[in-house]
Amino acid sequence: MNPEKAQDVWKDVGEHVQFTVLKLNKKDPEKDRLAIQVFADRSQAIIRSLRIRDSHLLADSGLKVAFGFSNKAWEYLFPHVAKPKELENYSGLKGPKYQMPATEGDIFFHIRASNEAVVYEAQTQFRRFLKDVTEVVDETKGFRYFEGRAIIGFIDGTEAPAAEDAADYALIGNEDPDFINGSYAFAQKWLHHMDFWNSLKTEDQEKAVGREKFNDLELEDSDKFKNAHNVSSKVEINGIEQKIIRMNVPFSDPASGETGTYFMGYARHWTVTKSMLEQMLSTSDFLLSFSDIISGQLFFIPSRDLIAKIANGDLDQ
Repeated sequence: MNPEKAQDVWKDVGEHVQFTVLKLNKKDPEKDRLAIQVFADRSQAIIRSLRIRDSHLLADSGLKVAFGFSNKAWEYLFPHVAKPKELENYSGLKGPKYQMPATEGDIFFHIRASNEAVVYEAQTQFRRFLKDVTEVVDETKGFRYFEGRAIIGFIDGTEAPAAEDAADYALIGNEDPDFINGSYAFAQKWLHHMDFWNSLKTEDQEKAVGREKFNDLELEDSDKFKNAHNVSSKVEINGIEQKIIRMNVPFSDPASGETGTYFMGYARHWTVTKSMLEQMLSTSDFLLSFSDIISGQLFFIPSRDLIAKIANGDLDQ
């Protein structure tokens, strides 16, 4: 495992964020594969160029990009090669009260930077090489909320691994050597009923999340709701807590009243993320009581070495 070979899958959420999901037209496989080859080649130069163009004496844009493919897209584009061991078609999950639906999508982008212009330019240039073979399924612009808090007002990411430890949880290792330094990304879009949430007393919000709102200290288990979020989303295997790289990004269209969270989960093992989602459903995580989940799909984020192989046509053999 070499984090330097990976895309930007565990690094910071960013100030300005854009998630884009594309669908392949699937009218001409050869044309589609060629377009993906060209994009894979040009995308890396675009990223390097934008980092140079927006750099300043004391700081730069902090541009970070991750993109990947769904299982259906992988099988369509690269039918003659193996695929990542845990890549599958996400078809949705159901619990006793709530469900997490699956939505279509073949290619996924997660772009973030401290400069919105850089995010715009990156997605615009990427789209230039893909527009003839894809259509946009969803485009969501997110932002960093005050103090890095989730849109519901609580500090986000406290339980996520520290940056220096994150690669082991985010990147595929020797267990799948052909796809080493890649990652499984699960993308899910939540809409929140903020009027309901804001009507709750702070004490009840804290019991629902499992932490104190102001200082972020975790509550004693006896002070939490049984379906508090940090209880429902905690998964242990053989007594060891499993972790993924979670990035919860606020988004909002205040005029229409639509406000929500774009959940990103990067993981070495999709099975860990899936177990967390299943447990949230089985325990009826409190967050589900005032939220509507409107999208969900699993994507494989290839390493930069694998992107180079795609660009060279090595996966078309």
